Amino acid sequence: MFKYEHRTKPLLSKKQYYRRLIYNFFLALIIIAFSLAMGIVGYMHWGEQSFVDALLNASMILGGMGPVDTLHTAAAKYFASFYALYSGITLISTVAILFAPLIHRVMHRFHLETDNDDE
Repeated sequence: MFKYEHRTKPLLSKKQYYRRLIYNFFLALIIIAFSLAMGIVGYMHWGEQSFVDALLNASMILGGMGPVDTLHTAAAKYFASFYALYSGITLISTVAILFAPLIHRVMHRFHLETDNDDE
């Protein structure tokens, strides 16, 4: 589904475009849910936090805000540092997945208009 049409091909119909948007939305949702679950489990295991505190810390880091609670063990600090790096990349990737269909459609339409102007 990640294979987008070439600029020489016609623009997708609105129905196909909306299907692509929905697919990318659910893909991003799955990535976020998996990443949040990974953070919750890590904070509960290594940070010895309750579910609510682990959810809060994982959500804040995944959203790019930063941690809330102080971690006391070296293992928890290692986990938090790797999870923060992972979360930063995940945040950027998820935004790219969400906006890719829109950006592609705008650029595709621009190229179609440019190609038609040359004739």
